[in-house]
Amino acid sequence: MIFAIGIGPGSRETMTYEARSAIEKSDVIVGYKTYIDLVKDLIKGKEVVCNGMKQEIDRVKKAVEISKTGKTVAVISSGDAGVYGMAGLILELSEDEDVKIISGVTASTAAASLLGAPLMHDFCHISLSDLLTPIDLIYKRIELASEGDFVICIYNPRSKGRPGHLKNAVDIMRKYKSGSTPVGIVKNACRGNQEVRICTIDTIDYESVDMLSIVIAGNSSTYIKNNRIITKRGYETKY
Repeated sequence: MIFAIGIGPGSRETMTYEARSAIEKSDVIVGYKTYIDLVKDLIKGKEVVCNGMKQEIDRVKKAVEISKTGKTVAVISSGDAGVYGMAGLILELSEDEDVKIISGVTASTAAASLLGAPLMHDFCHISLSDLLTPIDLIYKRIELASEGDFVICIYNPRSKGRPGHLKNAVDIMRKYKSGSTPVGIVKNACRGNQEVRICTIDTIDYESVDMLSIVIAGNSSTYIKNNRIITKRGYETKY
C-alpha cells in the first residue's frame, strides 16, 4: 500500500484527520526533508526516507520499491498531494501497487482564508517555476487567465534564480487588470512565522515575495473591505 498524503500548509490544525490516520498506519515515511520536518512529531519510531529538491523521481521509485516488500508507505507533500504534489508521479511510476491519494488543504485555500474571500468566483493556479514548464508557456497561461478575468493564484512566485518572473507576470496582467486590482501575499501560510499582506497590482513589493509565498491577484469584481479581500460571487447585495 502506498499513501500519497497532502499534509496541508504546515500546522496541525490544517492537517486532515485522514492524513494523520494514514501517517499513523504507515510503516515508512518518504518525503522532501522540509516536509519531513513538519511532521517529525507524528513519525517517531517509523522508518524515514528523505532527500532534497529535484529528487522527486528517486523518492517515488524508492517508495514503490519498499511497498513491494509488503510495508505500507506514506509519500508526503505539503498542501494537497494532487496540486503540484506527488500524487501524479506516484500513479505514473507505480505498477500494480494499491495507491490511495489523501487530499489536503492546499496553499491557495489556506492563503485565501487568511486574506478574506478572494476565491469566491472562478480562479486558477499557475506556477512560475520554469523547472518543468517553459517560461513562454507560463506567461501565455498568465495572459489567457488575465484576459478571461480569472482570479489568479500564483505558486512559486519568486526565487533567487528567477527574481524577475513575478514582475513579468504582473506586467502581463496589467494589460487586462487595473492597477487598483487587490493582491494578497501570504508567506508561510498557517505556520509559526506566517506573514499576510494586502496590496494592489500597482503597489506590490516584489522584494517581499519568495518561494514560501503565494500571491493571489483578484479579478474585475474583487475589492478590499475592512482590510479583507472579497471577490464578488454575483449575488444581488444591498449596502
